[in-house]
Amino acid sequence: MDHGPDAVLFDMDGTLIDSEGLWLRAEEIVMARMGTGWTEADQRECLGGPVERVAQYMVAKASSDRDPVGVGTELLDEMESLLRSTPLAWQPGARSFLDDARRRGIPTALVSASWGRLIDAVSEQVEAEVGGPAFDVVVAGDEVEESKPHPEPYLTAASALGVAPERCLVLEDSPTGVASGVAAGCRVVAIPHLAMIDIPGVRVLASLTGHTAASLWAGE
Repeated sequence: MDHGPDAVLFDMDGTLIDSEGLWLRAEEIVMARMGTGWTEADQRECLGGPVERVAQYMVAKASSDRDPVGVGTELLDEMESLLRSTPLAWQPGARSFLDDARRRGIPTALVSASWGRLIDAVSEQVEAEVGGPAFDVVVAGDEVEESKPHPEPYLTAASALGVAPERCLVLEDSPTGVASGVAAGCRVVAIPHLAMIDIPGVRVLASLTGHTAASLWAGE
């Protein structure tokens, strides 16, 4: 009998934690310095990263001659500062879902398009709350050759855990992340946050509240 997934792979921004408001603020700050506004529509267009794509979009919107690499670094600086100065905000049901997976001994990974230093800022708060490392593997956006929507991030996490992709449950909030998990051959559950998701074969939930890895795997 199949009792559940062999691993759970969590996205970070918008799935595990509610950080999209912080991203919006960081993006607004950087764009203001370039003399241009930033809207929620712009944020939705850039949802799921990676930061290189976001920076290129920002430079184009501002009609700036700035180097996108420098803009991306500035955005990361602002975001890290906000993450370290703001209390951790879990997405509904995410903390209990993670706690249940850890209690049952299900291997977990954090797979994010965010760069490692942002993940470190979040991980420190997560570890303080759950009483130790919450994830067996962490894959950051600057640790892979191809970021989401390419399958590499989720394939890298599955390989590091020693689990076949098709035995992994992926939790995502963005179309970019969902596409990555699907391309990797994982079973993907979407919890949309800012953008609608309608991808064949992907279950969509309002939140993780009341769900566990075993119940989602069973289709409940």
